[in-house]
Amino acid sequence: MIKGPWWNVPTGRRDGRESTTGDAFIYLPPPFFNVTQLKASFASKGLNAKDLAVLSGGHTIGIANGAGFSQRLYNFTGKGDTDPSLDSEYVPRLKSKCKPKDFVTNAEMDPGSFKTFDSSYYKLVAKRSGLFTSDAALLNDSETKAYVRSQASNNGPTFFKDFAVSMEKMNTIEVLTGNTGEIRKHCAFIN
Repeated sequence: MIKGPWWNVPTGRRDGRESTTGDAFIYLPPPFFNVTQLKASFASKGLNAKDLAVLSGGHTIGIANGAGFSQRLYNFTGKGDTDPSLDSEYVPRLKSKCKPKDFVTNAEMDPGSFKTFDSSYYKLVAKRSGLFTSDAALLNDSETKAYVRSQASNNGPTFFKDFAVSMEKMNTIEVLTGNTGEIRKHCAFIN
């Protein structure tokens, strides 16, 4: 539906019996992390800097509410300022969508193609128009920056393949064993 890649998902993996929104805030790195924090978070799950750059490309689809990015626009250092790493032409467009203290309004993470899985996210990040601090952070590390620039300048020649590889790696994170969780009869529903 979104024209993205496919990857192998092994069957027989044990799943938990419940998922909560709160778990996402505990286990996923927040949008305000810097590159050091992001790399440490990914490393704690057995993922490397390339996986960080690749999986951040998932921001090519979807929307985010102002809670994830408004600080970059209105109070970056606590002094009512804007994040200087944001492209100066992108700031007014974001401000027109999200007013100060507006944590409800949504913005496209990849304006223009937020419903299509493609490599355009990397072009935005390369020109300092990534929505989140964590997107901009990719330019502050030599390895993640090289990946961003490579995908941005060559229309994402390896992005789909790389994304599939990193997703398959993610499938091996914290696998449940023994009697923990269950093997689902239908993957979208608990038994």
